[in-house]
Amino acid sequence: MKWQRILKEQLKWTRSCSDDLRLSSSDAVELYNNAPLHALMRAAHARRLAMHPHGEVTYLVDRNINYTNVCTINCQFCSFYRAPGHEENYTQTYEEISERIRELEAIGGSRILMQGGVNPALSMDWYVGLLQHLRKNHPTIDIDCFSPIEIQGMAAVCEMSTLEVLQQLKKAGMHGLPGGGAEMLVDDVRKNVSPKKGAPANWLRVMGEAQSLGLTTSATNVIGFGEDFAARVEHMRKIRNLQAHSLKHYGTGFTSFIAWPVQLETNTFGRRNRGQNKHVLGAGSSEYLRHLAISRLFLDNIEHIQASWPTMGIAVAQMALLAGADDAGSTMMEENVVSASGTTKLDATETELQSSIIRAGFKPRRRNSDYDRLDTTLLVPELDELVAPPPVIML
Repeated sequence: MKWQRILKEQLKWTRSCSDDLRLSSSDAVELYNNAPLHALMRAAHARRLAMHPHGEVTYLVDRNINYTNVCTINCQFCSFYRAPGHEENYTQTYEEISERIRELEAIGGSRILMQGGVNPALSMDWYVGLLQHLRKNHPTIDIDCFSPIEIQGMAAVCEMSTLEVLQQLKKAGMHGLPGGGAEMLVDDVRKNVSPKKGAPANWLRVMGEAQSLGLTTSATNVIGFGEDFAARVEHMRKIRNLQAHSLKHYGTGFTSFIAWPVQLETNTFGRRNRGQNKHVLGAGSSEYLRHLAISRLFLDNIEHIQASWPTMGIAVAQMALLAGADDAGSTMMEENVVSASGTTKLDATETELQSSIIRAGFKPRRRNSDYDRLDTTLLVPELDELVAPPPVIML
C-alpha cells in the first residue's frame, strides 16, 4: 500500500535526514486519507524519539493575560472579542497586569503570554509604556505578547511599518511574538472565517520580520473549519518554508508548532453552521491525533511539537505524547479566549501535568519560552519509579 511505503521512507528519513526522503505535500495528503492512526502514531513517535532521545517532556509554568477584549477584526470563530463601544469592553491598566504577573511570580512562573484584540484606541506610546513598566517591575519574566494581527493593527493606527512596530516593541522589552492568529494559512478558508485578517502572506511576513529581529516565535494552526486535508498540508507547507528561510538567513525560527481544533459551541461560526455539514466541522480526538502525528513528520525543521490539553483535555494530550509531541504546553494560569468558545477545562496544576507526563513514560521537565530547561521539582514522587524512556517502535 502507498501509505506503508511512505511511512517506511519516513523511518529512513528519521535515521538519515536525507532530503530525498522528505515528506511531500502529496504524500502527506495520502497519509491523511489512508494511513491507520496507530501506524501514524508509531512513525511520529519514532521521529520524536530520534529528535529528543533524552526521555523528557517539557512544560511551561506561565500565565495568559488578555489585556483587552476590544477588537475590530470580527473573526467568526471568536467568542472573546467585543467591538469598540460595547458595554462589556475592557482594557486592563498597567497595575492590573502587574498584579497578575506577581501572582505568577509567587508560584515560580517564567513567562507571560499577553494577547488581546486589535484595539484602535491604544496608541504606540501605550504599548511601549506597558512593556517598559513590565520589564522594570518583572525583570525575570519573559514577556511574549501580541500576535501578527495585533502588530498589523498597531502599524495601521500609528502609521508605521510592521517592522518598525516590532523594533520599538523589542527595544521596550518584548521577548517574543507568539503565533496566534494563524488559524489556517489558506486563502479561501481564511476569507470564510476571518476575512479582515487579510491574506496568509501578512501573517507570514510579520512572523518573518520578528524572526529577523531575534524575537522568540511559535507557529499555530486551528483545524476543523470544514477545510480538506490538502488545506491543512498547505498550511504546514507555508510554515515549513518560512522556517527554512529564517533558519538560513537569521539562524532562528519557530521554536514550536501547536495545533488544536476550532471550538464551535458559542461563537458565530458555530451558530452559522449548526445543523449544516456537522460531520466536517470541528475535530475529535482521533482526527486531532492524526493531524499532530502528520505535523511531526511534515515539519521536520521545527524541533518541538506541543500537545493541546486546553482544547482536547489532559487524557488526549497524554496520548499526543505518544503521537509525536514532546511538549505538554503550559499550566495556563489564566485563559479567556478559548474558554469563551465553550471549553470547560482550562486550568491544570503543575502536578497534573507532571503526572500525565510520567504516566506516558517520560520525565517531566520545566522550561522557559526558549525551551531552555529549568530546574524541576518532582511533585509526584510516588510515580518516579514509572519513569523510563519509551522504546522506539519500529514500523
